Amino acid sequence: MAKIIAVTNQKGGVGKTTTAVNLSAGVGLLDKKVLLVDIDPQGNATSGVGVDKRSIRNSSYDILVSGVNSKQAIIHTEFKGLDIIPASMNLAAAELELSELEHREARLKNALAQLRAEYDFIFIDCPPSLGLVTANALCAADSLLVPIQPEYYALEGLSQLMNTVRRIKRSYNERLEIEGVLLTMYDGRLNLTQQVVAEVKRYFPKKVFTSVIPRGVRLSEAPSFGKPIMYFDKSCKGSVMYNALAEEIIKNNS
Repeated sequence: MAKIIAVTNQKGGVGKTTTAVNLSAGVGLLDKKVLLVDIDPQGNATSGVGVDKRSIRNSSYDILVSGVNSKQAIIHTEFKGLDIIPASMNLAAAELELSELEHREARLKNALAQLRAEYDFIFIDCPPSLGLVTANALCAADSLLVPIQPEYYALEGLSQLMNTVRRIKRSYNERLEIEGVLLTMYDGRLNLTQQVVAEVKRYFPKKVFTSVIPRGVRLSEAPSFGKPIMYFDKSCKGSVMYNALAEEIIKNNS
């Protein structure tokens, strides 16, 4: 039975999609069956694993809005153990269309229920917002992973995210927990970094991953080649740390 983890932060530019793609690939390399679900209208996770968006027949939009069977949207990638349900630009309109549907918060949960037996982990790459699409991810998920860039504004909006989580737990998904907080674009030489890390650990005691993701040119380059970092440059620091994070996730869920 798959563990469903939503990768989410309403703040953009924190390495959310980078984390969803590379963590999924890293867990796949460790002999686990992984499904990556892209529900971000930008579709960067989709192109990040080498899927040509022009070739997509069914996407997460079709699952959420049109009720297409989730198995019909799965694409097998060239990477070990990794499948994806891709995103399309149509997702940009999904907020409005979902608002008119019955059980609008549970549509992704119901769609993924039939896939849980086929995978070890399902990772959901969420849009940088707290609308109905993200609410669907939080209703479907067992836990959420929150990437945070250690900068001045990092904690801004976290309280809003936690308020949303509490509301989802109360009304729709009482089992939802914090999987962990991941520090991204990390530069330990900066005093500000240390201050923010201390604040994050105070805010989320025992929930901050040991693995931290550094800034890196190779991490930025990999998506343009449609490859996770461990297939693009397996010896770079970013690859080493995402592999370490994958091991940490599996250990925490064993």
